[in-house]
Formats: sequence, structure tokens, C-alpha cells
Amino acid sequence: MTNVKKRVKLKSLSQGRPRTVKPVSSLSSKATRTLIRKHHTLEKQRAKALADGDEAKAAAIAKQIELHGGLESYQHASLIGQSNDRGGDSSKILMEWFAPILPALKEHAASGQPIRMLEVGALSVTNACSKSHLFEMERIDLRSQAEGIKEEDFMERPLPRDDKDQFDIISLSLVLNYVPDAIGRGKMLERTLKFLKARQYPEGGLRDFLPSLYLVLPAPCVTNSRYMDESKLEAIMESLGYVRVKRKLSNKLVYYLWRAVAPVPKRTTAFKKVEIRSGKNRNNFAIVLA
Repeated sequence: MTNVKKRVKLKSLSQGRPRTVKPVSSLSSKATRTLIRKHHTLEKQRAKALADGDEAKAAAIAKQIELHGGLESYQHASLIGQSNDRGGDSSKILMEWFAPILPALKEHAASGQPIRMLEVGALSVTNACSKSHLFEMERIDLRSQAEGIKEEDFMERPLPRDDKDQFDIISLSLVLNYVPDAIGRGKMLERTLKFLKARQYPEGGLRDFLPSLYLVLPAPCVTNSRYMDESKLEAIMESLGYVRVKRKLSNKLVYYLWRAVAPVPKRTTAFKKVEIRSGKNRNNFAIVLA
């Protein structure tokens, strides 16, 4: 009797993550990087095992993840990486980019109608955007690390009923790269459009920046991937109806601000997982849009 493996579809990002255990209390810079890389590798292997229907292998990998500290240790390492002595939090870049529209942002905040921001994968309530008091912040993460962060999977968040449930800015800082498969990353990017307001912003230069998606990725996702470079990423984003407003590349990260155009154009191009760079030292980061 043959054993046919049943393929299992990952319905949400949380399905690709195991339960967590208590994290270590402190990590060196090298240990932080090692833990984060190891966690990403194991999560991708586990997601593939689940997609292939190999539950025994997925369970074995989940056990390895637990032995390495689980999601909480990953979040702990990420928080250490955001500390000032490790380079600071990524929202500082966004605040720098918003310098030309600070008067308009302050006017909205003073009027009691602040610009709304959804921070997906939030780890802290004291980052630069939060401390500016210029935004109405909503923070979500799969495992809340602090009061003020709602425990929620963005891919399972109820769709907006009206613009009161939508946002002017969505932040995906080091979130998209955590999604364990290329198709899931494409779906996450598509889903962001449903949560962004479609209104126009005539005053104070806001229309040049909003509504927008703040996207932060590890630099190698676009500089050293077999399947992705910046030209392809820009083509994917433009096909979704985004135009690039800002970009910054550092040694470790790449930061983007993408403005959503209205109305959203009808997408006619599919983006598949196609090799564009060869070499054994490349990573496999990819985004697929059907």
C-alpha cells in the first residue's frame, strides 16, 4: 500500500509558526544575527514540510525551533537589534522622510484627526513614530510583546467595512521576509491595498506621501537573491498600484516608501519565481503574484 503525502495549504502566517518558549535574557550582536538567521531558515523548512504534507518532518523542525527559543527568542533578538546601540529602530527613517510634511501631520494631530498608521509585526510601543505623537497608532503582532500591541495575524484581520477601518500608512518592517513562502508574500502585499484609504490628500504635500506602505527588508533580499532584485520588486509594486516615493539602502537593510495610487490599476502581469541571478551563495527570497 503506497503512502501518498497530502499537501497542506498554509492559510495564515501563524500556521507557519510554532508555539513559543521563554527567550534568553541578552544576546551579543553576533548571537543576535545567528539566532535570527537560524530561525528564518527553520521556519522556511517547516513551511515547506507542511506544504508537502510531511507532518512528521514539520513536527521535527518545530521541535528544533523550540529548542532554539521559539518565536519569543526571535522577537527578543529583533528588539535587541532595534536598540540604539545596535542601529536603532527602522521607523526613524520614516520620520526623516516625513520631514517635509511635518506641519501637515501636526495640524492633523492638533485637530483631533491624526493620520492613522497600522504597524504590522510591532515589537515596541516606544519607536520613533509612536513617540512623535503625530499618528493614531494601531500595532499588531502574532505574539504581543507589550501592552498596546494587539495579538493578531494580519492575514486573518477582518477586511475593512469602511474607511474608518482603513489607514493612511501601513508599516511592514522586517515582516514580509518572515512570511515562509513566495506566494504568501505576494498575497500579503496585495492585502495591504485593502487596508489603505483611497482618499486624496490635497493639503501640505500629503498627497506626495499618502496613502503609503513603509516596507523594510534585509538588504540581501534584493541585492543577493536568485529570484529578486530591485527592478523586479519595483515592477511587482507598480503592478499592484504602488509608486516608489523614497528608498534607502544600508549595509543590512533596505527601506522603501511606496504610495498607493487611486484608482488601483488592473493588474495584467503575473510574477513567477524565475532565476535572475546564478551562484551558490545566493539566497532564495522571492515574491510571487499569480
